Amino acid sequence: MQTEVHVYAFAVAANILMSFFPFLVVIISLCRSFLHWRAAVDIILQTLNTYFPESFGVNFRYYLLTAASHRFSWLSLFILLFAANGIFVPLEVALNRIWHVKKNRSLLRNQILSLGLIVACGILVLANVSFTTVNAQFLHARFGSSYWNSDLQSIVLRLVALPITGLMIFLVFYVLPNTRVPIRRVLPAAVAVSVLLEISKYLNVLTWPWLRSKLMEETPPFVQSISILLWSFMATLIILAGAEWSARVSKHNVSE
Repeated sequence: MQTEVHVYAFAVAANILMSFFPFLVVIISLCRSFLHWRAAVDIILQTLNTYFPESFGVNFRYYLLTAASHRFSWLSLFILLFAANGIFVPLEVALNRIWHVKKNRSLLRNQILSLGLIVACGILVLANVSFTTVNAQFLHARFGSSYWNSDLQSIVLRLVALPITGLMIFLVFYVLPNTRVPIRRVLPAAVAVSVLLEISKYLNVLTWPWLRSKLMEETPPFVQSISILLWSFMATLIILAGAEWSARVSKHNVSE
C-alpha cells in the first residue's frame, strides 16, 4: 500500500505495453520464418485468445500475422530489447527496496543482466510453445478434430504454462535483486505468484465486458491500451506482493 509501489508498478506496466506487441511479432517471426513451424504459430495465437476475449476489439491474429509476414526486422528486435529492458529497471529498484538493499546496480550492469533475463525468458517461452505444440499435434493425431481434442489441448496449455510462468518469476525474484536471496523462500513465492497470475487471467475475462463498457464511455480511443496497462499494473502488484511476502518470511525466520 506504499506510494512508491504504485510508481514501480506503473513504470513496469508502461514498458510491458511498449514491448507486448514487438515480443509477439518476434516470437511468431522466429517460429514462422526460421523454424517454419506453422503449428507453433497457431498455439501462440490460441494462447493469446485465452488472455484477450474476442470482444477485446483488436484482431490480434490479423495484425500479428501481417507484421510477422514481413521480412524479419532487427529494428523490431531492438525495440523489444529496449522496452523489455525498461521493465527490469523499476523491478530491480523495487526488489532491492523489499530486500533492504541500499545500493542498486549501475544502469549498464542492470541492462546487461536484463538482457540475460530477456534471453532466458524468451527461451522458456519458446520451450513452452514447442512442448505445447508437440502435445497438440499428438492429440490431434490421436483423437482428430473432436470435442475431446480441443478440451485436452486447453488443459495442456494450462498445465504447461503454469510451471513455465513460475520458473520465469523465480528467475526474476532470484537474479534481479542486487544481493543473494534464499532459494527456499523465493521458490514458494514464485509458485504462489504464478497461481495468482493464472487466476487473474480469468478475472480479466470475467470483468472485461464491464471494463470495456466503462472505458468506451470515458476514453474510447484508448480502450485496448488502457486495458493492457491496467492489467499489467495489477500483475506487477501481485509480483511485488509475492516478493514482499518471501522477504518478510525470510526476515522472520532469521529473527527467530
